[in-house]
Amino acid sequence: MPTAAPALQYGKIAIDVPVVLAPMAGITNTAFRRLCRAYGGGLFVSEMTTSRALVERTEESMRLISHHESEATRSVQLYGVDPKTIAEAVTMLVAEDRADHIDLNFGCPVPKVTRKGGGAALPYKRDLFTAIVQAAVKAAGEIPVTVKMRKGIDDTHLTFLDSGKAARDAGVAAVALHGRTAADYYSGKADWAAIAELREALPDVQVLGNGDIWSAADAIAMMRQTGVDGVVVGRGVLGRPWLFADLQAALIEYAKNPNSDAAINPVQPTLGQVAKAFKDHALLLVEYFESEERACRDIRKHVAWYFKGYPVGGEFRTALAQVESLVHIDELLGQLDWSLPYPGELAEGPRGRLGGAKVCALPENWLQSQELVGDQRNVLLEAELGVSGG
Repeated sequence: MPTAAPALQYGKIAIDVPVVLAPMAGITNTAFRRLCRAYGGGLFVSEMTTSRALVERTEESMRLISHHESEATRSVQLYGVDPKTIAEAVTMLVAEDRADHIDLNFGCPVPKVTRKGGGAALPYKRDLFTAIVQAAVKAAGEIPVTVKMRKGIDDTHLTFLDSGKAARDAGVAAVALHGRTAADYYSGKADWAAIAELREALPDVQVLGNGDIWSAADAIAMMRQTGVDGVVVGRGVLGRPWLFADLQAALIEYAKNPNSDAAINPVQPTLGQVAKAFKDHALLLVEYFESEERACRDIRKHVAWYFKGYPVGGEFRTALAQVESLVHIDELLGQLDWSLPYPGELAEGPRGRLGGAKVCALPENWLQSQELVGDQRNVLLEAELGVSGG
């Protein structure tokens, strides 16, 4: 076992490595979770699904919450804007034994969600946020519920301290904070000081930090600077499932001696090892989608992430991003020099969504009151339409 005692404890769930794979739409399906778990431990959360879609049992929502038989802990992330619908969705998950852990998403900064009052905009409405979390915890019973959120709407409208306390009082197992506001989107540097502030304000519940974990060294730095119980990793693992090996090794050593400056020796894959991981990912996607054609369409978006920094050439990248079959993948990967070494810093650092800060799109008069006013409840109901993750 990695540690003598669990690093995180969600109800009856013991998590030996204090790392959580953040839900990412179109990314963290069963195939990707299985691939990451092959490299290291932690908690691996499904893609986000909306509570309304789950209650309506849409085909897509049922696919999103599916888990492979090898996934010992079935972790599902829900997004919703109505306490009653959230309760119905959680009740279904529990009654049909479809989840061992439920995470609530209050961190999505995507404009199509926030302009209807959902995602990172919702915690500003304090009573509604509290009611949703309370409804989920009550419906879940012994199944642990956690909350993932951002600092607030913008630097003038911060909600993370009040929301964290409300979630703790509702009985959640942990609170995870992304150190950015909705207006920050994915720009700039994550505010680890805010994460430390939340940790200090909530000494009686587990707190996790999210934002700018690009390496195991970053994870250790966040643990030391903020005092959090664990880290949440999202974009840093795109095209780098072996990051979980780095995180496991580093955090095991950190647990033994938090003050140690022992060197961190990250995995530095050759081009061949990257190619193999890419092919393994494609094979897992075929199994997941039960369709080679769909799997090949899905793997295309991962090409830039896997081969970031490696001298493979633009023509290769373009061809692999248009791949149509497993045989085609083999042909293209076979053209590479698998012995080429790790390119160093060129393969590291930020990846995935970036973009600059922006004014957060919100419903009309949303900031005039922290309570729902006028027709804002009706606007909110539209916040779950057309949302499949984020």
